[in-house]
Amino acid sequence: MAPSLNDAESLFNFVVKNGNGVKGMVDLGLSKVPEPYIQPPQERIDKQTARTYAQPPIDLSKLDGPEHERVVEEIARAAETLGFFQVVNHGVPIELLESLKEAAHTFFGQLPEKKAVYCKGVSPSPLVKYGTSFVPEKEKALEWKDYISMIYTNDAEALEQWPQECKKVALDYLRTSIKMVRKLLEALFKNLGVTLDDSKIDPLIGTKMVNMNYYPTCPNPDLTVGVGRHSDLGILTVLLQDGIGGLYVKVEEDIDSGNKGQWIEIPPVPGALVINVGDSLQIISNGRYKSAEHRARTTSTNSRVSIPIFTMPRPTEKIGPLPQLVEREGTGFKELVFQDYMNNFFSNAHDGKKSLEFALA
Repeated sequence: MAPSLNDAESLFNFVVKNGNGVKGMVDLGLSKVPEPYIQPPQERIDKQTARTYAQPPIDLSKLDGPEHERVVEEIARAAETLGFFQVVNHGVPIELLESLKEAAHTFFGQLPEKKAVYCKGVSPSPLVKYGTSFVPEKEKALEWKDYISMIYTNDAEALEQWPQECKKVALDYLRTSIKMVRKLLEALFKNLGVTLDDSKIDPLIGTKMVNMNYYPTCPNPDLTVGVGRHSDLGILTVLLQDGIGGLYVKVEEDIDSGNKGQWIEIPPVPGALVINVGDSLQIISNGRYKSAEHRARTTSTNSRVSIPIFTMPRPTEKIGPLPQLVEREGTGFKELVFQDYMNNFFSNAHDGKKSLEFALA
C-alpha cells in the first residue's frame, strides 16, 4: 500500500520497515521532499558557495620508482591536513570500477521485495544488510539514501552470501583495493618513523566491509542530504564516486588561507579513487593524520551511486597511539577496545558530538 506522504509514521513504515527505501518513495512520484527528510538549515549543503578541492590526484605507480619519497610526502601531507585525497594508477582496473557502478544500479533497480529480503532482522545472512538512511530510528531528519552493506570474512562466504547482482565485482574491488591500502599504510607509517610488518597491520584492517550507496533523484536537493556529517570509524576508507559527485569535506586544518571550518567539494576524477583517514588511524597516529567530517549531497537530475570500502580494526583489537609516538610527543588519546569505540559511535551518532571525543584521554 502506498503511504501518505504527509503522515510521518506511514512514510517511515513504507520506506524503512517495509524495505521500499527512498527509491520506492521516489518511484511513487514526488513533487516535493517529505517533511521527515528536510534537514535543519545548518545541515544543508550550499553547492553554490562551497569551494572545490584543487589538489591533483596522487599517482601511486610512482611509489615503486625513483620518486618514492616525494609521493610518500604527498600522501602524508594530504593525510595531515584535509584527511582526504584522490589517487590514480592505484592498481584497481578501470573496467572493474565501471562494472561496479553498473552492478550498483542493477541491484537498486530491482523490485523492492527483491532488496527487502536483506533488511535488518530478516536477511538470510549476518554479513549482508539492506537499509536506508543511517540510524533511521534515532535520526531527527532522514537521509536521502538507500544502501547495501556487505561484510567480508573470506572469499567463499562472500561468494555464497553476498547478493548475486554484485557479489563478484564487489569482491574483486575489495581484493585489489586492499593491496593499495597496505601500500598507503606503509607510506603513512614510514612518514611517522615507524615500521609495521603484516602481523601488526593485519589486525588494524581485520574488519572489511563494502557498501553500495544509492541516492535517488530528489525534487529539492537544497533541503536534504544524501549522507549527513560524520567521520569514519576505521583506518582508511576507499571510495568510488560516479561522475555526478556530491562529496563534501570539512576543513579541519588550514590548507589554504581562510579555508578552516569550511566545507569543500571533492570533485569526481575519471579513474580515480578517494582515500580518507578514519578515526582509528587518527588515534594510532597520535593525531597526526586527520579524520575529517564529510557528507554527501543529493541531486535533482540523476540518481547516483558511491561505493566505499571500510577497513577497520578487529572488534577485539586495542587501538591507541603508537608507543614510539607517545614516547616522543606525549598524547591526548587513551587506548580503548575498538568494539567499545564502535558501540559509542552508534549510540551517539546523531547527538552532535564527534566520535573522536570518546577517545580523548
